[in-house]
Amino acid sequence: MDLEIPTGRTTVILGPSGAGKSVMLKLMIGLLKPEAGEIWFGGTRIDGLPERHLGDIRRRTGFLFQQGALFDSMTVLDNVSFPLQEHTDLDTAARRSRVQETLQLLGVAELMDRLPSELSGGQRKRIALARAVVLRPECMLYDEPTTGLDPIRSDVVAKLIQMLRRELHPTSVVVTHDIPLAFKVADQMVLLRHGRIYMDGPPEAFSSSKDPIIRSFLDGYATEEDLEPTDTEAAA
Repeated sequence: MDLEIPTGRTTVILGPSGAGKSVMLKLMIGLLKPEAGEIWFGGTRIDGLPERHLGDIRRRTGFLFQQGALFDSMTVLDNVSFPLQEHTDLDTAARRSRVQETLQLLGVAELMDRLPSELSGGQRKRIALARAVVLRPECMLYDEPTTGLDPIRSDVVAKLIQMLRRELHPTSVVVTHDIPLAFKVADQMVLLRHGRIYMDGPPEAFSSSKDPIIRSFLDGYATEEDLEPTDTEAAA
């Protein structure tokens, strides 16, 4: 595939399970190495960089994990301040101030002293998002940010992504199956199919497309091909 992520814009990656969306995210941040091709972060080619040289790229990138990945034994304050402790020289008071500022931005400052087990699913998502943006990254990667959330909480996440774009102006990549979320946040949309880019363009191009593959994915109905067993199912 050949894909350029526009600076300061939000690109949404769509596609059925197994299309390669999460693999793409891992390649972007250097968690996986490509077997061929090139990956560039701004003016730096990163696919061949050794692990010790990827730290700067990762510090400039926030990652919202699908399930939040909060540390269960740490308070909200400690969870969100963890990147600051690891990657900055800020003292304890300055870290606390930055955390409080970030939590206020996301509307959850009152949760600072709670443990993850004391939070609702929507609150956990906001805390995970706070941790992802506390370093004020240039780029944000969202892996299925509305997984496990009801439609109202999913809309809250969409509004948070929009708000962070206005406040922090990151370059964002959102991997999702959530079609309403995609159309709310996307400047550019990409549909992956069988590990390749099937279509990319503005949301309007997707919503007006008559292509049966595009329509089946956006409207949520199975094609004849989808009804055929996969290799794994056939083997079973």
